[in-house]
Amino acid sequence: MVHVSAISLGSNLGDSRATLEGALIKLEETSGITVKSHSSWYKTAPVGPSQPDYLNGCALLDVQLNHQELLKTLLGIEQEFGRVRKEHWGPRTLDLDLLLFDDLILETPDLQIPHPRMNQRAFVLVPLVEIAPDWLEPVSKLRVSELVQKLDCSSVSLYQVSD
Repeated sequence: MVHVSAISLGSNLGDSRATLEGALIKLEETSGITVKSHSSWYKTAPVGPSQPDYLNGCALLDVQLNHQELLKTLLGIEQEFGRVRKEHWGPRTLDLDLLLFDDLILETPDLQIPHPRMNQRAFVLVPLVEIAPDWLEPVSKLRVSELVQKLDCSSVSLYQVSD
């Protein structure tokens, strides 16, 4: 069975653009995952402690994995790119978050779908609306295009190679 999933990608340490593009390649090379589309990259202000700006984007995946297997795969790719979890909301080489998985609503100790804070984060919704404006977020029953209109998106700007 093929599931449709949305993930967010973020980085603010090292060569963030190369890391994010490398993560997309790694996802595409992973058995059971097809990258259907991905957004542009966006420069975004950090949330949490003082740290460099982020580069963020989103991708839509067709997956032949269940949500737990996908989460495990995403965490493994983060580790391959040097992710070390030291500080909550701290800087990172790569952050891959599972946002949506079909229309699943799930809450377990290690995974919540939809992502619990995605509706509050412009750095997630701005890139997501670019590739999935009509996706109905299953808890709020609002389209991604409606959710993004509720947020201040002034801290999110399209990444220019000269940035």
